[in-house]
Amino acid sequence: MSSATPGATPSLFEVKSAQLPLVVLLLKSGHLNDVARELQQRYGDAPDFFSGDPLLIDLSVLHDTQEMPDWSYLIPLLKRYHLVPVAVRGGNSRQMQAALHAGLALGDEASPVRAEPVKEPVVAPPPAEPALQPALIIDKPLRSGQQVYARGRDLVVLAMVNPGAEVIADGHIHVFAPLRGKAIAGARGYAEARIFAASLEAELISIAGVYRTSDNPLPASVFGKPAQVRLESNADGDKLLLEPVM
Repeated sequence: MSSATPGATPSLFEVKSAQLPLVVLLLKSGHLNDVARELQQRYGDAPDFFSGDPLLIDLSVLHDTQEMPDWSYLIPLLKRYHLVPVAVRGGNSRQMQAALHAGLALGDEASPVRAEPVKEPVVAPPPAEPALQPALIIDKPLRSGQQVYARGRDLVVLAMVNPGAEVIADGHIHVFAPLRGKAIAGARGYAEARIFAASLEAELISIAGVYRTSDNPLPASVFGKPAQVRLESNADGDKLLLEPVM
């Protein structure tokens, strides 16, 4: 029988700290049937919109309420849209305890780590310039049922977006033709994103999760005209502004 000398066994793994980019879901209601309907409305036509993104669930809006999310329903619901819930933050003690029992980690910001004193001041190097991500350019008309997603960049469409088609971008959307389908800019929460169209006739417009459908008709000042859509935030909340482009 062989024997091993203590300390001579090679290490088979290492544990290191890491940072993951997380998608954040700000949960505003514990009525999960309503949440499920809204998820279907927003992403039911885009089953590949998320691609296994780790998700942080923010309960800060529900903190002062008695609402208790049913985690056995919510977690599988989110996984159906290819989101992977990993952590929770912002809830009260009961909400957070229930989330822990459901297998989620605490996602609140960690306490700062005390650094060792240094004798000489350390000057941090300037941050590197982010790599320029070129826009995705589409030069053919998009038919009903077609979907284009510009992940991590802007989207430029040089032809018509027909009713039933969908254009999505993490950045801005520029349509140099009639926009008659759905347009979702700032898809991952970039609130500064805008939608530009040579002729705004969209079925749905959305920026950073704030959306407007054709159930609320576009005003005559922008319908069928060159226009832009942007997001305005104030004390009353977020709303879409539709403005003509001269």
